[in-house]
This record gives sequence, C-alpha cells and structure tokens, in this order.
Amino acid sequence: MKVNDFDFDLPQHFIAQRPSSPRDHARLLIGDGLNDKTIADLPACLDKNDILVFNDTQVIPARLQGKRDEASVEVTLHMRVSQNSWKVFAKPAKKLTIGNTVIFADEFSAKVNDKGKGGEVTLTFNKSGINLMAALETYGGMPLPPYIRREGLADERDKRDYQTLFAEKKGAVAAPTAGLHFTQNTMAALAKRGIKHISLTLHVGAGTFLPVKVDDTNDHVMHAEWGEITAEAALTINAAKAAGGRVVAIGTTSLRLLETATDEGGTLHAHKGETDIFITPGYQFRMVDILLTNFHLPRSTLFMLVCAFAGSSQMKEIYDTAMERGYRFYSYGDATLLQKKGLT
Repeated sequence: MKVNDFDFDLPQHFIAQRPSSPRDHARLLIGDGLNDKTIADLPACLDKNDILVFNDTQVIPARLQGKRDEASVEVTLHMRVSQNSWKVFAKPAKKLTIGNTVIFADEFSAKVNDKGKGGEVTLTFNKSGINLMAALETYGGMPLPPYIRREGLADERDKRDYQTLFAEKKGAVAAPTAGLHFTQNTMAALAKRGIKHISLTLHVGAGTFLPVKVDDTNDHVMHAEWGEITAEAALTINAAKAAGGRVVAIGTTSLRLLETATDEGGTLHAHKGETDIFITPGYQFRMVDILLTNFHLPRSTLFMLVCAFAGSSQMKEIYDTAMERGYRFYSYGDATLLQKKGLT
C-alpha cells in the first residue's frame, strides 16, 4: 500500500499548541453523522454496557540537553534496555561515536554504547533505577512532539498538561493523548451512566513521532513498545464484550495493545512484553468496537490505523469536516469518536 494514499494537506494554524481548558471542553467530532460535541458530552454518546479502556502509562521527562566536548546534543529516551541503559534518539546523532561521553550536568552523564539507524543511539547512564529517574526529573523536560513549539525544553505548564488523569506507571516518552481530555467530572458522569472503565499499560515510545520514510507500507518497520494487560483486566473486558457491551479504546495506544493480545477467536489474553503491531487498511479488528482518538499527522502510522478502523473514505470526510469547522489537531488538539467499519 502506497504511503502517499495517506497524505493530506494540513495548514500549520490547525496544530494545537496548548490543550483546551478545562480539558473536557475539547471538541469531539462524532464520526458517524459528523455531529459536533465536546468530551463532556461523551457519556451520552455511549451505552451503559460499554467499557472504556485507558492507558495508565506515565510520561517521564525524557528529553535532555547535553554536551559532547563543546558540541550541543539533545537526546530523547525512547526505550529502556536496562536499569541504566536506554535507546535514545540523538540530535545531531552524527556528532556521537561509540565511546563518547555526553555530559548533562556535573554529576549526570552517559556513555555511547551503540549506534543504529535514523539517529538512534544506545546510552548507558552513570545513574540507575530510581536514581536515574530522579536525575531525569531534575534535568529533563517533557518530550513534546516536534510540532509543539517551545523555546528549549517544555515548560512548567507542560509538566501538567502532557500527563493524563490515569498516569500511574512511569515509562512513556510520549503521552497517550486521547486520555488527556478526561477530567474527574467526566469520569463521574460516565460512572453515573453505569459505564465501566479499566486500564492497561503501554509505554508509548518516541517512535510514534517518526515520519514514515518509505514509499510502501510493507517496507516500514515499527518501533517496539512495552505493554501489559493484567489477567484481571482481560477477564473484565472479555466479560463486558460477552454481555453485549462495546469495547471503547481511549486512544490508539490502548487499541494497539488490545489488538496485540486478542486471539483470532476474539478472546483477550493477559499480556506482558513488547508489541510492534502495525495496523493498515485490510486489518481485521478482533476486540475494539469504538475508538476515541485525536487527529493525526498526514502519512503517519496512526492515520493509517484510523483509516483501517473506520475506512479511508470516511476518515477523509471526517478530517475535511474537522478542518472546515476549525478543529484543533494533534497531541493537544480535539478528538473524534469512531465506530469500527461494518459495526451496526
């Protein structure tokens, strides 16, 4: 499948630089009917037997600015290798060679252990485990995507804004952005309607921001991400589905892990480990019925995923409508509620 099939023009002014305030005032475009709502209206858009699945990953301050000798280097952690070693994206990577030391602060540094393709470098830090996490909290910045413009690292407001209500388990280097819209008020309204929710964990990697550089989707290699679905969560979701409820994935990260852990018969299993699932049109969804998601970049793997879920022609109509009506795009932007193609 040609990557050009997933291209569209999006003027820069549609890209949100800050989230809505309150968060649940973000706009919500209902894919089936193209009706305008807000996230606060979501409970009325769902049935009482539905179950929402959130991603409870917590974003760590994974972006660091350092020096190799006199040269400035910016790194973004994207996958943990061990307690003191991470794969990172470095900019500019060409300034780093194996054996180099990058200094981030007087007592905080890392050595280059390996170099891969596309700016990927493996760093071993001089701190480990909780001490490394503490150093990141002190010297790191929230790893905002490149289309959110800031001077230097992310600011203090981003430390709050770029974290969901459900964030519990440290490890993500990008937010599961559909979850950013939810507030305690929204959750209370869902509970009042009798709508259940449960969480899984997928530590979102910085690879989610990487452009697709090949011409054909068959040639694209997805970066792996670590995730977990507990046996209890799998049991709860299977029971809701068996009772006639719909599984509502809050974001593409939740969807990708649910689909990874569901067998061909439609049963969800406990899961603990990596996934590199790449969903494009033609994929047969096994578990997820409804998807709440933000608006994605042209030519991105996430736009390919939503085209697979709701249909390419419908997604084109939804995105055209969103632009006509002034919806805000990407991580801090608005959302759309999609129904799986063919679901009645």
